[in-house]
Amino acid sequence: MATKKKTSTQKSTAVERKPAAKKVTPKKVTPKKAAPRKQAAARSNSAPDAETLQWMYRKMTEIRQFEEHVWDVYTRGLMPGLAHLYIGEEAVAVGACAALRNDDYITSTHRGHGHCLAKGANLDRMMAEIMGKEAGYCRGKGGSMHIADMSGGNLGANAIVGGSFGIATGAAWSATMRGTDQVAVCFFGDGAANQGLFLETGNMASVWNLPVIYLCENNHYGEHTPMSAVTGVEHIVERAAGVGIEGVRADGSDVLEMYEVISKAVDKARKGGGPTFVEADTYRFRGHHVGDGAGYRTKEELNWWMENKDPIARLGEHLIAKKQSTQAQLGQVLEDVEQQVIDAVEFGRNSPLPPPEQAFEDVYA
Repeated sequence: MATKKKTSTQKSTAVERKPAAKKVTPKKVTPKKAAPRKQAAARSNSAPDAETLQWMYRKMTEIRQFEEHVWDVYTRGLMPGLAHLYIGEEAVAVGACAALRNDDYITSTHRGHGHCLAKGANLDRMMAEIMGKEAGYCRGKGGSMHIADMSGGNLGANAIVGGSFGIATGAAWSATMRGTDQVAVCFFGDGAANQGLFLETGNMASVWNLPVIYLCENNHYGEHTPMSAVTGVEHIVERAAGVGIEGVRADGSDVLEMYEVISKAVDKARKGGGPTFVEADTYRFRGHHVGDGAGYRTKEELNWWMENKDPIARLGEHLIAKKQSTQAQLGQVLEDVEQQVIDAVEFGRNSPLPPPEQAFEDVYA
């Protein structure tokens, strides 16, 4: 499993296998408690310890397998709407969230499953939400693109491109006004980098010296359009200079580098050093959404990224080289996670739909 050939696609039996439904009465279905998220190291600029490394590998594997099963759930007609898979980009969310505390904030995007899970979301409730079920984080009303978990500092995903700039900046302003040392991380894509909202909020963050990190996941395609065709700079991080924010470019396929870069930005923000703009160079292994065959890119390009830049394979090789894991142990992680995700699918299937009258609840006029 930990060899580059296998982990580059993480091919499991997730798609082929149709797990038998468990005999569970919907009213009695309760989500399992999520495993505690590894908190940031005491020295945020230090290298990850052995426990954090293991957490990173397991969490990236969890995200990968979860997304494989979301694809399966979609093709089997068990969810409404579309899903935008995070496969290939796992190192960005995991490296960043490993550097955060539970009370720090994140804002997410339409491709947000990985962000939610990396910040500590529960597999069962995540899958239930995607299936539109009452047991989900938003009681089935949010679906794939609108999952939030306030208890874990996840202020939510949204389908508005660039829609989280203001939310994350506002959260950072709130932390400053309340006198805490909390930090906000705003995940967004290369397409959102062209939204004018970043210029406004980024300028505010710069002027007010806010503890916010703007983390651009540059996967090279805004839906079906190459980034280079619609962006006037070679590297998106160049935009940071325009509003007086420090900019850093990182390898978004290397979870260790992402952890190091975000840890330094978090440490700076906690000490009153202000915002940072990070561009993570990454790639999505699937199309823009589950129904997109991605014919706008070549097989050679896709294969190169999968063979050379798979974040799970890279960390697995590192752990084996440092004698912190064996091939068998990494294989066991995949097996354990696979079963947990299958259980999450069954939890979602057996959970009740929200009653119709809930359509009028949680609505602001």
